[in-house]
Amino acid sequence: MEQSKRKRGRKTKKAVAETMDFQMAASGAPSPSALDEPQEIPDSASPKPRRGRGRPKKAARRQNLAPADSPASSPIRRGSQVVAINGEHGESGLAVVSLDPPPRWDQVVRVVPSMDAVVKVFCVHTEPNFSLPWQRKRQYSSSSSGFIIGGRRVLTNAHSVEHYTQVKLKKRGSDTKYVATVLAIGTECDIAMLTVDNDEFWEGVSPVEFGSLPALQDAVTVVGYPIGGDTISVTSGVVSRMEILSYVHGSTELLGLQIDAAINSGNSGGPAFNDKGKCVGIAFQSLKHEDVENIGYVIPTPVIMHFINDYEKSGEYTGFPMLGIEWQKMENPDLRKAMEMRPDQKGVRVRRVEPTGPEFEFLKPSDIILSFDGVDIANDGTVPFRHGERIAFSYLVSQKYTGENALVKVLRDSKVYEFNIKLATHKRLIPAHIKGKPPSYYIIAGFVFTAISVPYLRSEYGKDYEYDAPVKLLDKLLHTMAHSHDEQLVVISQVLVADVNIGYEDIVNTQVMAFNGKPVKNLRTLANMVENCSEEFLKFDLEYQQIVVLQTKTSKAATPDILATHCIPSAISEDLTS
Repeated sequence: MEQSKRKRGRKTKKAVAETMDFQMAASGAPSPSALDEPQEIPDSASPKPRRGRGRPKKAARRQNLAPADSPASSPIRRGSQVVAINGEHGESGLAVVSLDPPPRWDQVVRVVPSMDAVVKVFCVHTEPNFSLPWQRKRQYSSSSSGFIIGGRRVLTNAHSVEHYTQVKLKKRGSDTKYVATVLAIGTECDIAMLTVDNDEFWEGVSPVEFGSLPALQDAVTVVGYPIGGDTISVTSGVVSRMEILSYVHGSTELLGLQIDAAINSGNSGGPAFNDKGKCVGIAFQSLKHEDVENIGYVIPTPVIMHFINDYEKSGEYTGFPMLGIEWQKMENPDLRKAMEMRPDQKGVRVRRVEPTGPEFEFLKPSDIILSFDGVDIANDGTVPFRHGERIAFSYLVSQKYTGENALVKVLRDSKVYEFNIKLATHKRLIPAHIKGKPPSYYIIAGFVFTAISVPYLRSEYGKDYEYDAPVKLLDKLLHTMAHSHDEQLVVISQVLVADVNIGYEDIVNTQVMAFNGKPVKNLRTLANMVENCSEEFLKFDLEYQQIVVLQTKTSKAATPDILATHCIPSAISEDLTS
């Protein structure tokens, strides 16, 4: 297909991968954003078609487009079909061809028993309000899909039950909703595990069996409840690509399948079956763009089994470990010669190492990682995957579990070293998620202090926060590394206007660098320093050499009145007082 030309003066929309749960307002009606598909217009209300520019369309042949109830259409009568014979006619000019009777419903159920394990997930969400962190937003409902696995458990997407208040499940062909319990939520891999205490829910249903990783062009069938429908929906396609994908909800990169089967709102959490009826993945997101069609993504079985095994080993979800480094390709010949690499040596150069990661004790900048667990790494950072395929070496890291060791071979100063490194999860200065917890805050003299996170940026600046947020915050998000596990980026979220803070009303989302000359490590440290301050003034050093100075006694005395004016129950969040 020829690529369309860009029009003048029109900004090209970027391709956006979106999670696919079907959201409804509190009243149960679909929200406008949930219905991306155009609604069908009845014939009586449809407008008259306009004549388009250019050559008129050819008239359709009458025998191909005859109405189903017209005499000219091919009639079907009681299991026999009437057709013409090569344009030659006998007495009646028609021949009778017998057709097999349609299958009975009980036979269809026996052919696809795995579909009975697909359930509809109803969830009521109550998201935190990051602009007003002492309260939550109005609750809303969503519907998605899930499926039953062994051990009286149900799998669905993590974003389907994020910030849940109540979760209910309904089986196929049932009119009863059962209250479910959330066992684990895997934010990075976008998988959640549920269970139901009622024994009646598990009667007459066989759990889904998992299959192996499919190959390219293998047939897949996505089953779920899209667009909030009460009956099951089936879409089919093939595996069109397999690579390391960006998981939108988890803000991570893991193995994923790209398929051409339609995945719509409500398909989230539904299984993808192969031609043998075994589950090979979980539908979780699709690509929305004006230049693409039918691109959906599926979480493959290796990621699913990693989540299940992780929960069974530790009794909770511990996450996917990461090699806490930033690396550079070694494809340039001059760069390889400068790093004293032999022609038979391949690998990637270490740019930076996370100070909070266990790798910090072993790896150094400009080290060349040659192999990971005995698998050689190419100069472009890929490793052999399957026949004729290569994949990013981060796939090898994601196959490990938190706390496991990995053998890393490194070239340093023309010498080869081997390190046995214990892997851990990634610590970010600005976390990608708050894992269902309410945001932390601290208020003094109307100044609302909070810690920055990706959900906070999305709440303040919208889905395009990567373009609309302040440059300083984006630089910290993309490039700054945390130097300790409890380090946070603390900002003044807003200033609740009062007489005590006149002149500071315009301070919004500005980072706090120090308090009374002492650096601010995290929000808890700042709250303790302010509460225990015995000096005459409270001095906050902000970014861009801006300062805020308040009198200590006046500020602490004015805080209760400000809280009462804005109906704020406490000046400090509960997690900071424990």
